[in-house]
Amino acid sequence: MSQNEMVRLEELGLDDSDRQEFLTDDVKAVMSGNTAGVRARIAQMLDDGQGNVTFGDTGLDETSEAMREEMYRFSQAEVVPHAHEWHLKDDYIPLELVSSMAEMGVFGLTLPEEYGGLGLGKEVMCVVSEELSRGYIGVGSLGTRSEIAAELILNGGTEEQKQEWLPKIASGEILPTAVFTEPNTGSDLASLTTRAKKDGDNYLVTGQKTWITHAARADVMTILARTNPDQKGYRGLSMLIAEKPRGDDEKPFPADGMSGGEIEVLGYRGMKEFDISFDDFKVPAKNLLGTEEGQGFKQLMQTFEAARIQTAARAIGVAQSALDLGLRYGAERVQFGKPIIKFPRVADKLVMMAAEILMARQLTYYSARQKDADKRCDLEAGMAKLLAARVAWASADNALQIHGGNGFALEYAISRVLCDARILSIFEGAAEIQAHVIARRLLES
Repeated sequence: MSQNEMVRLEELGLDDSDRQEFLTDDVKAVMSGNTAGVRARIAQMLDDGQGNVTFGDTGLDETSEAMREEMYRFSQAEVVPHAHEWHLKDDYIPLELVSSMAEMGVFGLTLPEEYGGLGLGKEVMCVVSEELSRGYIGVGSLGTRSEIAAELILNGGTEEQKQEWLPKIASGEILPTAVFTEPNTGSDLASLTTRAKKDGDNYLVTGQKTWITHAARADVMTILARTNPDQKGYRGLSMLIAEKPRGDDEKPFPADGMSGGEIEVLGYRGMKEFDISFDDFKVPAKNLLGTEEGQGFKQLMQTFEAARIQTAARAIGVAQSALDLGLRYGAERVQFGKPIIKFPRVADKLVMMAAEILMARQLTYYSARQKDADKRCDLEAGMAKLLAARVAWASADNALQIHGGNGFALEYAISRVLCDARILSIFEGAAEIQAHVIARRLLES
């Protein structure tokens, strides 16, 4: 369920007798584990283990754990020392850092080796996204841009399109962006109005797009547009692969038929968000994904499982960052003669953060393993995304509370983490939509 939504037993037609039937001995045994003594012991273990990469057994194999260690070291050395300054100044993530990520294979993790990728699975993608987002969600989300574009082209493109675009995405030679959302169509993609009209060897794109991440610096856009205005709903939509020159703050879109400006945001910075207006923007007809019109929505749906799994991983990274900051501050801040982590109401917050992060992490990894096994996992991916986003927000909120008044000061990193956490229950499927889809799938089972 979404934040602050609730349902009571009587609203489901259940009464106290139904509740008692649920409370079996096994259920009671599980419920009895959350005691003051257990929480105090876990808090001490957290305090003693500060600096650990993760708390709790991840269940990952050696390859995945080695990748985690590499990304953790990179993030601690190259991201964490600068992330807060980038946020406060609303600066772009430096291209030098993007190049370093490309050299480590971040942009081609899951692409097959024949297209220049590393050929790894979604579980490794989760590990990489998590650790980079732990440093700064903007850095962790750079890989999402490439993942979305690569999934679209890999699943829906012709062999010629795959050979043309995938190696460039994997190497970081080109930076992609997803151009789907419109001002009046958030979750309601069937109402999309941006038009792509066939004109000889080109499509002419006209319409408005919004909330386009990293749009100015991107080299290529995947544009969802309506190629058949007579077909309403999803059936008239197609996906275009559109090249564009890189822009900057002075002139974000130096291309004919394209204009727009930055949307200032409170968090999730580093790549910047944009409105875009297209006016007969020219895209070669050969760049119609799959070369068949009307397949755009279907092609986009094929990417949703992976996108939501990766978003869940980013949320876990943000939550882990909040736990790191809260734990450090709790150990360093002394009140009434002792570190505040020694006070149960502070320690309990950290303990529950650690437990919830571990829970969300395991669900996310399970979803990734299902995806890697080619099994349907839209339910699990949706659950992971919904849960991890809530855990990220709760962790950031609690860590800020541990900081007290200092947490409300912009100079403290937890203020940034709180802002970053808030977006997670909105993009890649708003929490309310996500909860609805999950409920519908459960009822189908």
